[in-house]
Amino acid sequence: MSRYAAPLKDMRLALDVAAGIEDLTRIPQFSEATPDLVDAVLDEAGKLAAETMAPLNAVGDSQGAQWDNGVVRMPEGFKDAYDEYVNGGWNGLTFTTEHGGQGLPFALGLAVQETWASANMALSLCPLLNQGAVEALTHHGSEELKRLYLPKLISGEWAGTMNLTEPQAGSDVGALTTRAERAEDGTYRIKGQKIYITFGEHDLTGNIVHLVLARLSDAPEGTRGISCFLVPKFLPDENGQPGQRNDLRCAGLEHKLGIHASPTCTMQFGDNDACVGWLVGEENKGLRAMFTMMNHARICVGLQGVAIAERAYQQAVAFAQERVQSAEYGSRGPSVPIIQHALIRRKLMTMKATVEAMRALTYATGGAVDRAHAHPDADERAKAQGLADLLTPVVKAWCTDMGVELTSENIQIHGGMGFIEESGAPQHYRDARIAPIYEGTNGIQAMDLVGRKLAMDDGRHWKALFADIRDFAGAIAGDDTLGSIAEYLSDGVEALQHAAVWLAGNDLDEARATAAGASPFLTLFGTVAGGYYLALQAREAQRRLDAGTGDPVFLANKIATARFFAEQCLPPATALLGPITRGAELFYALEPDQFAA
Repeated sequence: MSRYAAPLKDMRLALDVAAGIEDLTRIPQFSEATPDLVDAVLDEAGKLAAETMAPLNAVGDSQGAQWDNGVVRMPEGFKDAYDEYVNGGWNGLTFTTEHGGQGLPFALGLAVQETWASANMALSLCPLLNQGAVEALTHHGSEELKRLYLPKLISGEWAGTMNLTEPQAGSDVGALTTRAERAEDGTYRIKGQKIYITFGEHDLTGNIVHLVLARLSDAPEGTRGISCFLVPKFLPDENGQPGQRNDLRCAGLEHKLGIHASPTCTMQFGDNDACVGWLVGEENKGLRAMFTMMNHARICVGLQGVAIAERAYQQAVAFAQERVQSAEYGSRGPSVPIIQHALIRRKLMTMKATVEAMRALTYATGGAVDRAHAHPDADERAKAQGLADLLTPVVKAWCTDMGVELTSENIQIHGGMGFIEESGAPQHYRDARIAPIYEGTNGIQAMDLVGRKLAMDDGRHWKALFADIRDFAGAIAGDDTLGSIAEYLSDGVEALQHAAVWLAGNDLDEARATAAGASPFLTLFGTVAGGYYLALQAREAQRRLDAGTGDPVFLANKIATARFFAEQCLPPATALLGPITRGAELFYALEPDQFAA
């Protein structure tokens, strides 16, 4: 398997341009994120990822997490790697200083997290779930719960999880049956089963803090009757240390296609009617905490698509440089490394350009989240929140779809070797395949985009973004170097505008037509928005070249990559306008029993 090296130059440019990290430092909360600090953080994160986490990726895939009578043991080396991560203070990078965090921007945290996910996606899931639990407690927990749990969760000494899914419910959270009963001491007794719980049990930390969705006996039906509870594996004693074991257990692990080192648990709560939980937020208002967790997780899962595609791209380049086969097309010369063949060049350039567009889109979303949380001006906070809400389903779905597509291209570039496990290429593809499924399937993200986000605030946020894209395309239209991008970006945003207006104009009688166009619309949205944020970087690269600053080879490559994306990736996406607006008639041309005819 090829080595991993964090793409620090590209990450830094994406932070500068797409996330606007220099502007973020003008917000008092993020004033510590100076250029020198950002460079140091990225450099050290890249070293930890490459030297400690990446070598364990194949180990974790082959050994997997092991279950034995309720106990889960992680693969060889994982505990030491996690300890090194915690001891380095990495877990608290973006969390509030009030409870021991460092208070740095979420956008910078995404860049750092990308290195973990590229190096070892399975291991990176533990801190990812923990982050969601911290966010939920920070925004919805009582002061006592914050005091007891946040310092240890933020440090990484303890780990947090999300417990949502049940066998009969799946994505329909309102159908859950886990029960909660009030106890006289103000706590609750939790009883039920949850499935697909990532890192629900493991031996990396001294305690595991579960956030569990459950329903009180007198709660309304559906999602209006869901409450959220904090349920620790060990009940803290008077000193806040893990004490008595709570009445919960891991009943088994799923045997999965990929991420073998990430324990996907079936969790049993209250087998002995003694599982103690504490309410997070208000009774019957658990969806608020859930969406706080899930919106954070959805951006981070989208980042996994970026990360795993980056790892696959690096492997594909290394193989293509070494693999010698056939003369170039039209030549009678000797066999050459396959990176010389135009067919392979198309695949590699598509991988490179798409990864960089995905990264730019994801970091831009992270910057919007930072402004929404911390900008001193209320109008700017609202504007940023609207953009973050709009882009979150796009990041989650488009980036993870592309992650699967690009890890598949890595296998194709390897040829027959790509189908052999020893090459390492299959692991990236297998690991990537879960990301379009968990934290809300990509179909759900598409329906969220067209069903909620287009209508949000009368469409103000998508209209503003599309206007920015049109203005940018107009600004570069006459540029000798960047002008070719303008034509394709203009075509893309006009198709996107047409599709958005058509979808937003549908009423309930046209619900099937809206649903039929949702997924291709999200793909079009992701491609155009990703192309836009990538093109912004190309303009900055040109500015730095003209000023004689920065690495001229990297900057020239950025411009070429952005042009390739515009000319080769945008036109096929623009063609999706037809399928988006065609309606759903032919989707229902067959009766259900005719599909098997």
